[in-house]
Amino acid sequence: MYKKELDQHISNDSLANSVILFGESHFFIDKYAKALSDMEDASKLTFYHDEYNFSTAYAHLSQGSLFGDANVLLIKSEKKVPKADLDKLVEVCQKNPTNRFIYAYYGSDYKTCDKSFSAKSGGMSVRFFDPTHGEAIAFIAQEAQSAGIKMDKYTINHLLQVQNSDLSLAASELDKLKLFDKEITTKDIDELVYGLAHVTVEQLIDKVLLKHDFKESLEKILEGGEDEVRIITALSAYVTQLYLFNIYIRVNGAPDSMAILGYNLPQFILKEKATFSLKFKPSAYKNMLDLLLSSELKIKSSNIDKEAILFSTLIKLQKII
Repeated sequence: MYKKELDQHISNDSLANSVILFGESHFFIDKYAKALSDMEDASKLTFYHDEYNFSTAYAHLSQGSLFGDANVLLIKSEKKVPKADLDKLVEVCQKNPTNRFIYAYYGSDYKTCDKSFSAKSGGMSVRFFDPTHGEAIAFIAQEAQSAGIKMDKYTINHLLQVQNSDLSLAASELDKLKLFDKEITTKDIDELVYGLAHVTVEQLIDKVLLKHDFKESLEKILEGGEDEVRIITALSAYVTQLYLFNIYIRVNGAPDSMAILGYNLPQFILKEKATFSLKFKPSAYKNMLDLLLSSELKIKSSNIDKEAILFSTLIKLQKII
């Protein structure tokens, strides 16, 4: 199942007492692992990564709680727990319906990781995908509302941009923003939130796409500890957004940020994006995105100089446009 179905089970109090959480979004794995394992008055045992020990885990789920309450076992690991172990842990957990077993798997081999958590065995498996930009905005909007924070979708989008679309970083800023008894604006975000190299990343993108000298901006970003992959993905996201504007305007004659992005942009920003998006032909967008995706793959899979690949990519990108 997926996040929406899990939310329904939680709401309906129909959650199985053995659950595996896995997938691409570590943020949601963390969030739900905490939520599902934080049972009131429960005796909780947590194993992190290499700490896992089957005998201790099995004994914890086997024994009765000292005060008759629930026993909770949480395993958080990038490594797969042997299936034979999982089978036994799920089985013993079923013998006491008040107990709960949560396996938060952060690895990337999803093929067989959830076999022990079938409905037949009394378990549930939940896969989390990285949210789309629209889903990320909707999630932050929901969290902000729950925290009593007044923010419109444009401000939420700005918060995500400041944190380079990192949902975890954006969500963590809500604790700071809820201290202010007023509606949060983009200006407040700029003043209160520490963006991860936000200004220099935007400067870099502007300089690259305007075919200006970007070397100094790139050096500043890298010296600040920014990751080459994040720079490439930020640039890809920006180019993709411009391409969406370009296509929409060609088909409909005028831009509509609500139809394109799912939220309204201020008119002056809408005009700027629309004008900038028409600077490039569709063939240029295709070539830019092909180059960026290829370079991202190289940086992620190669042991050679990542900085050199990034620098070469930005030079090639300027030649394309």
